[in-house]
Amino acid sequence: MVTTDDPNSEDTADGYRTVVVGLIATPPDHPARVARRLADELADLLDREIDDHVRWKVRTGWGSIAPRRDGGVEALLDDVTERREHEGWDVAICLTDLPLQMQRVPIVVRTSTARHAAVLSLPALGLGQLRAVRAVAPGLVKGLLQPSTLDGAPEDREPLGHLVNVVSAIHRVLAAGGNGESGLVASRVRGGLRLVTGMVRANRPGRALLGLSKLLVGAFGTAAFALTTSTIWQMAEALSAVRLTVIMMLGIGSLIGWLIIAHDLWEKSGNGTPPELARLFNIGTVLTLCLATALSYVALFVGTAAAAWLLIRPSVLQHSLQAPIGLADYLTLAWIVSSLATVGGAIGSGLEDEETVRAAAYGYHPDPGGWLDEKGDS
Repeated sequence: MVTTDDPNSEDTADGYRTVVVGLIATPPDHPARVARRLADELADLLDREIDDHVRWKVRTGWGSIAPRRDGGVEALLDDVTERREHEGWDVAICLTDLPLQMQRVPIVVRTSTARHAAVLSLPALGLGQLRAVRAVAPGLVKGLLQPSTLDGAPEDREPLGHLVNVVSAIHRVLAAGGNGESGLVASRVRGGLRLVTGMVRANRPGRALLGLSKLLVGAFGTAAFALTTSTIWQMAEALSAVRLTVIMMLGIGSLIGWLIIAHDLWEKSGNGTPPELARLFNIGTVLTLCLATALSYVALFVGTAAAAWLLIRPSVLQHSLQAPIGLADYLTLAWIVSSLATVGGAIGSGLEDEETVRAAAYGYHPDPGGWLDEKGDS
């Protein structure tokens, strides 16, 4: 049976002990969605994997719109502890989209058994974040209940040791300090790559893609105009695949650069943002924009190829190029037109809603009017 020193725990009428687990999401965007889905099943997971003689209660709440950046994970752990004590929870776990590191090694979890609080960095888990949180959460709660005893077992000197390799993101345990603080970290290289992909996942590139709808419309308009120009037909025939690739990369690169500069998406260090964190934010922003613009380019290419096939008869194209015409010629024409149209789309990006484009910046957290209630639920 689980026992805890927390005075907030109480026995039910049937003699079972009630343990309240609090889930805090900060900011109340992607982490809150993960917290809500986890909260629906966490009590059953705890009942099945830890102790079925305990009444587990799960509470959710939202943290700050913009999580604290100064002081690192320790400052965030202080905030979680203060929230746990204020709410009267037995243990508290904070889910955050902040990329946490220690000497450039990604921190997956930071805990304090003395304060019954933990911080879990979602980006460090990679792409399958909900699945990984579901696998880690029961063991994390079990570790946070130390120095309580489970079924009469002695206190575990390394309460998080059983979580190593539960998910691929967790590589080893940090040595516990004298104040009961410990943690789980990823490997330096593979964990760093997983952190970057997890940041892109947490930044929701689909939102950035939908936010660039006006840009895509402007690019289609440019492409439609370019398709009517015979000079473009001749250029497509004359240029090699290498040159077409370079033109494509320059077009996409110029669009990404324009978005970052025109909408001030570049994170600067200072004012509470450490240089290392600003660097990670900028990596997340650039990769999110790369993915969103690449998908936009694919959509533009498909639409342009279809338009070229419908509007330009093979005989007309053959008369202009003085060569046999096939599907490859239409695809090549769509390739160069799409690349040139992305530059025109960059001009259209100035017509986008500022809030929509700014949402692509990893460190930007707008007011949660369209997200979740910051106050959470009881």
